[in-house]
Amino acid sequence: MGGDFTHFDDQGRAVMVDVSAKDETERTATARAAVRMQPETLALIMSGGVKKGDVLSVARLAGIMAAKRTPDLIPLCHPLPLASVAVDLVCVPERSEVEVTATCKLKGRTGVEMEALTAAAVAALTVYDMCKAVDRGMAVAEVRLVHKAGGRSGHWSAPE
Repeated sequence: MGGDFTHFDDQGRAVMVDVSAKDETERTATARAAVRMQPETLALIMSGGVKKGDVLSVARLAGIMAAKRTPDLIPLCHPLPLASVAVDLVCVPERSEVEVTATCKLKGRTGVEMEALTAAAVAALTVYDMCKAVDRGMAVAEVRLVHKAGGRSGHWSAPE
């Protein structure tokens, strides 16, 4: 493989990328997701009236746990010693949605984009799971990376 960072070896077989020659740097990634729903469903979440419990707290915990399990879910992801994982969920009544923002940080040889994306997606899916009995038409949308910093490629932010 030489200096190339690829998921394929010289015979074309899938492998985990060898990052041992890379320098350890501070790395951060932030991802977002949205859960769109009926206004009545969002009102239930905001009032604490969902029968399964505190939707936002459970989804936050699910997102944090998912970030830590990313290599178990996404093939060829490196197991990473995450320094921090933050998952924030905000109710946005004007769009009738819950906005999820997940940020992962570490000092290491590879980035944390997949961990942030996994955290955002699982937190959003948890909102869906906890509210599906009252609103099966909810949609998990726009799971996307919005910012990354560190490593060889430096900083990147999604256009606003």
